[in-house]
Amino acid sequence: MLCELYIENLAVIEKANICFTSGLNVFTGETGAGKSILINGINAILGQRVTKDIVRTGADKASVSAMFDGLGKDVTAKLDELGIDHEDGQLFLSREIRSDGGSVARVNSRSVNVSVLKELGELLVNIHGQHDNQILLAPEKHIHILDSYADAQPLIEDYQHSFKELQLIAKQIAHLKQDADKKAYRISELQEIVAEIEALKISEGEDEKIKEELEVSKNAVVLSEAMYKSEQILSGSDDISGVSERISEARAKLAPYEDILPALKELTERLSSAEIEITDIAGELNSRMDRLNVDPRRFDYLNTRSDELRRIKKKFGPEIADVLEKLESSKKELDMLLSSDESIAELEAQKNELLNTVSVKAKKLSEFRKTAGERFVKQVTDELEFLNMPKVKLVVAQNPGKLTINGMDQIEFLISANVGEEPRPIARIASGGELSRIMLALKNVIAEKDEIATLIFDEIDTGVSGRAALKIGKKLRQISKIRQVLCVTHLAQIAVMAENHILIEKNIVGERTVTTVTPLRPEERKYEIARIMSGEEPTELMLQNAQSLIDSVNID
Repeated sequence: MLCELYIENLAVIEKANICFTSGLNVFTGETGAGKSILINGINAILGQRVTKDIVRTGADKASVSAMFDGLGKDVTAKLDELGIDHEDGQLFLSREIRSDGGSVARVNSRSVNVSVLKELGELLVNIHGQHDNQILLAPEKHIHILDSYADAQPLIEDYQHSFKELQLIAKQIAHLKQDADKKAYRISELQEIVAEIEALKISEGEDEKIKEELEVSKNAVVLSEAMYKSEQILSGSDDISGVSERISEARAKLAPYEDILPALKELTERLSSAEIEITDIAGELNSRMDRLNVDPRRFDYLNTRSDELRRIKKKFGPEIADVLEKLESSKKELDMLLSSDESIAELEAQKNELLNTVSVKAKKLSEFRKTAGERFVKQVTDELEFLNMPKVKLVVAQNPGKLTINGMDQIEFLISANVGEEPRPIARIASGGELSRIMLALKNVIAEKDEIATLIFDEIDTGVSGRAALKIGKKLRQISKIRQVLCVTHLAQIAVMAENHILIEKNIVGERTVTTVTPLRPEERKYEIARIMSGEEPTELMLQNAQSLIDSVNID
């Protein structure tokens, strides 16, 4: 659960340190006091997107940190996967949002990407805001709600694996069934490509070899002259002694004295080796000079071949490897098109077999949803009855349709708000207050299926008052017996149920707006409940009424 939240320089919150209990934690305060900013802070620590505008004016950065304990197995498994230590059973998340737009995230003091915060956040906290009610107004979302409730993921993944295979084969068949003109044109095009490249009989790396030989041929005269002069220096001529001869003379001068100075023997041996190496180099130079004689026909061939390779690389390159790859891919596509009739027949057989498999799996998934839908209706109806909606009838309309990535079902939740009325789409008949209670019922039913320890409700009381509000408060209190609950509310009937009541206040300090977050003691809480009930400075009678309401909860 969420034990503690620390916020610094987040919008109008300069500093706030908030401790939470394991039960029902309620936030109240006047409109505009900063309750939404508190939720934004929690969203930030859970890896949700925030902008630099959230940093308090004049500050370099905003900081949010949170401490969780009692980690569930899904959370510890994710931490193990990420290689993050959690031996003490606690999890510390922190995030800094800089005024220049940068962001730094940490998990147990280890730097991580914000995406890691989001992965962990989805396992730690479930936030319900007013926008979540829109899910009920979008029928296409209802199938996902039912599947989440039913734990249908293994069946869905198995079905989707086969469905994607079916889609792939269908695309291959469609590609092969191009109309005759397009197919004939493509065959002709590929045949030209293959013929053009194969005619050149290109080998891997040939262009580099041609380039190198051409460079040598173009510089044959200067290369020959350089090698001739070098060979003369090493071997000598009729008039001049060469390096080899001079080394031989040096060795001869030293050899007679090897017995007197043994160290000379090593030197004469090295001179002998040098003489051999020099003679060998001179011979190699002489041999290469003989091969430098440029054949005009070979030179013309090299230039022509170089032009051919340059042209083909420009067309299919940029490199020879790309040209050869183009040849192979064109040949494969050509073979496929030329044998497409056989390929289509084989693929059609595979498609029919897969279609049967997908249909069987879709039917199995559909039956699973039908059974789950019956349980779902029963549980949600019980919840709605408790939430002062005893006459509401919920129906999971399940109609067969074409095969899609989600199966063959079209799922929509219908409700009848009054006895004798036919169930209709939620969007057509549900009020704001009814939407809030229906969503609370759904959240409670689905929450029983997961390990998420903390539920946050941001103004679940929208459009609700009186007895219905009291019922929502009791339901939140009931949920808080098995889950930690944080709730932002404007209603006394809900606030009075809190085990930890936190007041959000906005004040002017100097020339700045400052929001404070204060846990209320029993006497302070009475004043806040009275303020919510009356909307003005409470009188003694209002305070008595507030205390009576608080006492009634304690009695319950």
